[in-house]
Amino acid sequence: MSESGLDLDYKAAGFSKRLGFGRRPALVIIDFCQAYLDADSPLYAGVEDARESSERLLRASRAAGIPIIHTRVEFQPDGANGGVFFRKVDALKCFIEGNPLGEPGPGLEPQSGEIVVTKQYASAFFGTSLASTLTTLGVDTLIHAGVSTSGCVRATALDACQYGFVPIVVREAVGDRDQGVHDANLFDLDAKYADVVSEDETLEYLHGLD
Repeated sequence: MSESGLDLDYKAAGFSKRLGFGRRPALVIIDFCQAYLDADSPLYAGVEDARESSERLLRASRAAGIPIIHTRVEFQPDGANGGVFFRKVDALKCFIEGNPLGEPGPGLEPQSGEIVVTKQYASAFFGTSLASTLTTLGVDTLIHAGVSTSGCVRATALDACQYGFVPIVVREAVGDRDQGVHDANLFDLDAKYADVVSEDETLEYLHGLD
């Protein structure tokens, strides 16, 4: 079945309905750190274009004055607070506290007043105060950028949906180490849990909030 045929098949079955942007958005930059950008890192993913897109979204979000959340992964030296996840993926040692690979990518550094969520698992919601923070801020829409599409982006978007926030995943601003995996996860997110939209559409929306 061709891709267009697959799209039609899903839509005929009742998937892929558009949720649309809400009135009170926030931006979340998910784990976009040196571990995915340094060619010598075991997690290097070749996602420089997604970093540039994320930086443009970040600038537009700051100009629009919406809440901005940055997530980072950090484990204690023995990895005990990473549980089974840390045991499963050896590359997570990149995120042991103090490792420079855990630092934000260039242009994505948090500014004063922006929220930083430190996590140990894939979803930015799991084991953190993110849901209550967004509720307190009156947020109804969460715009997603970051890495990886199949991992922490997907998990965060799914939980955003489950917590009642409209998940917007910006296609150009998320990335993965394999294009096929990236595309498959974006298709599934758009079909079932989130709106996958273009950077241009998102920037137009953000500029309209100025």
